[in-house]
Amino acid sequence: MAVIEKTAVGRDDSAAAMTGAVAVTATLVLLVMVLAAVDITQGTADVGASEVWNALTGNAAAGDSSVVIASRLPRMAAAVLVGLALGMAGAALQAVSRNVLASPDTLAVNAGSYLALGVLAATGTTLPLLASSGAAFVGGLSAAAVVLGVSGLGKGSVRLVLAGSALMLGLNAVTEALLLLFPQQTEGLYRWNQGSVGQNGFDGVSQMAPVIAAGLLGLLLVARRIDALALGDDAARGLGVPVRGTRVTTVVLATLLSAAAVTIAGPIGFVGLCAPALVRPLTRRFRGLSRSRVSLPVAGLVGAALVLVSDVVLRAVVPADTAVEVPTGVVTTVVGGVFVVVMALRTRDTAAAEAPDRLRIPGRKAFLATVVALAVVLVGLLVAAVLLGDSKLLLGDVVNWAQGRAGRIVTFVLDTRVPRVSAALLAGGALALSGTLVQAVTRNPLAEPGVLGVSGGAGLGAVLLVTTAHAPGSWAVAGAAFGGAAVTASLVFGLAARGGFRQNRLVLLGIGISSAASALISLVIVLSDPFDTTKALTWLSGSTYGRTMPDSMPVAVALAIGIVLAVVRRRELDLVALDEDTPRLLGLGLPRARLGFLVVAVLLAATAVAAAGTIAFVGLVAPHAARALVGRRHVRVVPVALMLGAVLVCLADLAGRTVIAPAQLGAGLMTAVIGAPYFVYLLVRTRR
Repeated sequence: MAVIEKTAVGRDDSAAAMTGAVAVTATLVLLVMVLAAVDITQGTADVGASEVWNALTGNAAAGDSSVVIASRLPRMAAAVLVGLALGMAGAALQAVSRNVLASPDTLAVNAGSYLALGVLAATGTTLPLLASSGAAFVGGLSAAAVVLGVSGLGKGSVRLVLAGSALMLGLNAVTEALLLLFPQQTEGLYRWNQGSVGQNGFDGVSQMAPVIAAGLLGLLLVARRIDALALGDDAARGLGVPVRGTRVTTVVLATLLSAAAVTIAGPIGFVGLCAPALVRPLTRRFRGLSRSRVSLPVAGLVGAALVLVSDVVLRAVVPADTAVEVPTGVVTTVVGGVFVVVMALRTRDTAAAEAPDRLRIPGRKAFLATVVALAVVLVGLLVAAVLLGDSKLLLGDVVNWAQGRAGRIVTFVLDTRVPRVSAALLAGGALALSGTLVQAVTRNPLAEPGVLGVSGGAGLGAVLLVTTAHAPGSWAVAGAAFGGAAVTASLVFGLAARGGFRQNRLVLLGIGISSAASALISLVIVLSDPFDTTKALTWLSGSTYGRTMPDSMPVAVALAIGIVLAVVRRRELDLVALDEDTPRLLGLGLPRARLGFLVVAVLLAATAVAAAGTIAFVGLVAPHAARALVGRRHVRVVPVALMLGAVLVCLADLAGRTVIAPAQLGAGLMTAVIGAPYFVYLLVRTRR
């Protein structure tokens, strides 16, 4: 009798769980339908609900019918399909990697797809939509394979996000280089990369719908195997589930869904991250949602609702004629950035940030030999940077120019080239010193101004001024950059300080705020005048083009202040980088010391961005290489890092304006292409 009662209770619980799951699913379906109905009624044309209904029933006027059928219905259908695909892709990736931060964004799937389509556009290759989707699929799958391989199939939230962010920066740098080199062939690609669900007819939607349906069906077929993976690899093998095959199949299907979504609307950021996260609390309340065959479609519905909400809110808040220009992906990326920040604050991080470098104290002779060698390299590179370019000069030309006896052509060339070289040298040194200070204060070997959102905030402040003010001065641009950097730095470091600058929290906060800043930069660029757009894109690529000597003055002043502080406070810097307890035992006010060093680091990064645009990874590579060469004492690290940073940026600037002369590439693109593999190498090395 007791057994019968237990069986009956179990059946009742199972029925209740399924009833709850059905209720949640029905509610989400209703929500998506309501949002879709509202989305159809919005737009620039005066077509309301009655006109839409008449168009659907065939009773509308010709103009109203064409607007609804050719524009609004395809836009709504694209939003639903893209949301479904990204929501399910994110849920599947998080399930097989057992990592709540896995998504098409953090696995660089979108960046890989963007690069593949950029290559097709730059080479003038015209393919049908399905073939373009295939190219995007190959690019996204390759990027995901690299990220999952480096992060150990997603083990460790920070490692996966860092690997994905680094690879994304490198791939986007290559794509942006193609945009600058082939502006006519890639026209409109930058705007497309921000993610817009706007459509011209049903062609794209109708061709990608079967692909998305196949991906969804494939995930449902392997849903039980995905559930088995949640029990652990050993338990799954005990149940006869092929662990590696299931993971590979799931990643391939998720990438297929992401590639299809990218083909329809471009990269719509963070939907694949937010949708599964919103479903997780529901699974704890409704046990019927815990099974993948139920939770995956529910995550897809949440993704569709997120995309529709973003589109509806955008066109409700922004004037209709302006909303047409604003990509939906900008809204989802800003929301996603805030979402990552919230997740970072809720993430438990039990490991303190520690410097991974082994204690190494090279002798004085080794240090001096390193400094002399770097000085020789720097001088040689400086000479080469001044002499080489689209016009090659001789040392005698430079001497005559310095004495005021050069010809008009030589004078013009050197008047434009010398300020560029000066800006590159100073920006490189400033970024290297900024990275050194940030890594010391946070005791985080992966911290640098770009990863932590400081450069993104500086870029946002500068772009706002560059695109709105007429011919702003160098000090005004530097001030705007410092203002933006100060805001983002206050958010990142202020929130991270509560946990003692724990590694996970600090990095996740930086990436979340950096993503939001990048989306806002894209919004400003998209809404600005086309002339200002080209100017802002060139500047954001880390270009020193058009720089004058006054433009370098703010970064020169900031660098002088930073060097003096680092030299005078070198022992305090060593103590801050050591641990939490030793500085306090020796009477050092740790919070005040940290704040002072961080303010100077932000000032250095902001003025460097104002002088040379956003240049990635210099603040990471230079301090790492300096510590590898001369140990951890900052009296030695600072000068070596300064010279290494100057060498890196100057070399990148020289290569960018000589390798494909007369065309030019920004130094920031070159350092991203070089720095991304180095960053991935550091992750592989520390994986042990």
